[in-house]
Amino acid sequence: MTDQPTLSPETLAAKSLLTAASVRERAHRMLALGIEGKLAHFSVHLNRLDACADEVVTTIRDAYPSLDIPFHARWRHFSAGGHERWGAVMQSAPWAEVGQMARAAFDLAIVSVLLDAGAGPAWRYVEGRTGETYSRSEGLAVASFEMFVAGAFSSNPDDPFRVDADVLLTLTAEDLAEGFQVTADNPLVGLEGRAALLNRLGRTIVINPDIFAQHDDPRPGGLFDVIAATADEDRIRATAILDALLTYLGPIWPGRIALGGIDLGDTWRYPGLQVPDATDGLVPFHKLSQWLSYSLIEPLEWAGYTVVDLDGLTGLPEYRNGGLFLDTGVIALKDPSEAAVAQQVDSALVVEWRALTVALLDLVAEPVRKVLGLNAGDFPLAKVLEGGTWATGRRLAREKRPDGSPPLSVISDGTVF
Repeated sequence: MTDQPTLSPETLAAKSLLTAASVRERAHRMLALGIEGKLAHFSVHLNRLDACADEVVTTIRDAYPSLDIPFHARWRHFSAGGHERWGAVMQSAPWAEVGQMARAAFDLAIVSVLLDAGAGPAWRYVEGRTGETYSRSEGLAVASFEMFVAGAFSSNPDDPFRVDADVLLTLTAEDLAEGFQVTADNPLVGLEGRAALLNRLGRTIVINPDIFAQHDDPRPGGLFDVIAATADEDRIRATAILDALLTYLGPIWPGRIALGGIDLGDTWRYPGLQVPDATDGLVPFHKLSQWLSYSLIEPLEWAGYTVVDLDGLTGLPEYRNGGLFLDTGVIALKDPSEAAVAQQVDSALVVEWRALTVALLDLVAEPVRKVLGLNAGDFPLAKVLEGGTWATGRRLAREKRPDGSPPLSVISDGTVF
């Protein structure tokens, strides 16, 4: 038996940031600074939280009068326009056993979520089969779904419903432009960044066949087998999904901050948030990884597993949830003129905004549940988000701004928002 290598303090500290618990802890530290008036860009007004919760409840009761709310996940977008697109695939695919279905569902969810950064206000997608036009997240979902069912990600002509690593390796921005109907008159922001992200995904899969090719050729869906192996009597912790994503897909993210040899992905510098170790001044979010974690819950349940401890994950720090708190006055810019300037994703302003969003999602969930007469067990954060905060952020944006844009503009390369 060989001794395990001793990890350096820096590596151990870095690994501590690759958890939802760390995202939540740092976010609430940021909120505490905001309550104390110590943030550079935002003031916090918790007296507006109940009014914010009332807006969320209004949205929930309008969209889900029975309060039968699904999880916040990519699968909601695949049903845009009321069309059960994945259900049709489930009926027609020649899968011999449940693992094949689950790997295909993982393939689709992983690729589609990684393509789900902001589309920008001008882009539209016309679905050929329905003739319907979609934009933003729904458009990106339908476009990626259409590419998937057409076999655009498969290297096996007899099995279109899959994503193969060798296809991801060679995918170009031009391939995505064709699949997403991008033209000079229909621009999609961050196209090169999206293609490069899928290229890195393919490379990571190819060099780790022990993870991604346990029961098939190398494919993103191989993660199903890794996560299923963590089950305890068919129960899988939601944080185990995120752990696997951050551990095995960590290398796909663009080079940003590394510590102790660990790439920290969606983690950003904020010197004002101080801790007594090597992670001083670092704020993690892992937004796309957590969005993907939520989106892999249902494929695991379809495969017969029960996913538990859903609130171990955090709310998602993206512009709809963040816009909700700005548009309801729970937070406000100290200098309102900053709203007119597009912000870099690594700016102190954006780091503050995203961290406040995570913490405030925890806080607003309580009055929402109270008004609805539900508890956290009945109404986990995944349902608050879907019901919910994300939809309310979008609704308020449409009410307040003609183009439905968020109250802040963030310059993104297609790999964060």
